[in-house]
Amino acid sequence: MDELVKKVANKTGISEAQAKQAVEMVVDYLKKNLPAPFDSQVDAVMKGDTSGLGDAAGSVGKLFG
Repeated sequence: MDELVKKVANKTGISEAQAKQAVEMVVDYLKKNLPAPFDSQVDAVMKGDTSGLGDAAGSVGKLFG
């Protein structure tokens, strides 16, 4: 998550503390609004683990068609 916070801060010109708040708000929003199986995927990505994204992407594809 630290890498994302730094990127947001650099791209927007806000402080890292503000960027961290923004990232946390987006993560919370995603976890509340995505289907249940994606909660753990969001958490994993925020911890730097992208190994399960292939499965998640396939599931999202099935949702939309």
